Amino acid sequence: MSWPFPTELSSCAEKLIRGRHASRAFRPEPVPEETMRRIFSLAGAAPSNSNAQPWQVEVVSGAARERLAGALQTAHAERRTSVDVPYAEQMYAPVHQARRAAFGAELYGALSIAPDDHAARAAYDAESLRFYGAPHVAFLFVHGDGEARLAADVGAYMQTLLLAMTAYGVDSCPQGLLSFYADTVRAELGITGGKLLVGISFGYADETAPVNRVKTERVPLESSTAFHD
Repeated sequence: MSWPFPTELSSCAEKLIRGRHASRAFRPEPVPEETMRRIFSLAGAAPSNSNAQPWQVEVVSGAARERLAGALQTAHAERRTSVDVPYAEQMYAPVHQARRAAFGAELYGALSIAPDDHAARAAYDAESLRFYGAPHVAFLFVHGDGEARLAADVGAYMQTLLLAMTAYGVDSCPQGLLSFYADTVRAELGITGGKLLVGISFGYADETAPVNRVKTERVPLESSTAFHD
């Protein structure tokens, strides 16, 4: 039996998925607690292998957020990195490096930072550890020893969380840099277990900020997907 296409949910899915984008400047007003509880409850419906749900989420707001932002900037200034999930520039293939470079040119261009102004770029990175001004940040931890396999489950949770935020009118930005200071995050939040995969800053975007007008493109379907008969 063949199903009709599109379905009644197709237009909603198109709007939700294509409408989600990273925001890098936020207004200070917080997301209501009830809205946050609905968002994170919905994100918990994410799929995982054998329903293991190997994630732990730590949501930080208010005074705890301020303390953590200061601790992260201090660790950054002192170069006290602590990475749970290995990272290296060499992990990207040349084609992926080219996409990253194109995005970087757009991002720093919107910030009026010249390509060779390394000091300004470094200052922007340091300031981003204040979560781009977002009033909230969520840290996603992987629990278990499955390495990449368990991280894939947490990745599914992250995408579900980002879409849930979009559905509730909340803007967000996953920040890989936040995961470079895993020990600092654990120490500030009193966490003893898990591997920090990513931090997600969230709140309400400052629509007047030029950096929030940067829109990324996606590769054509044929460049990333093959259909086998």
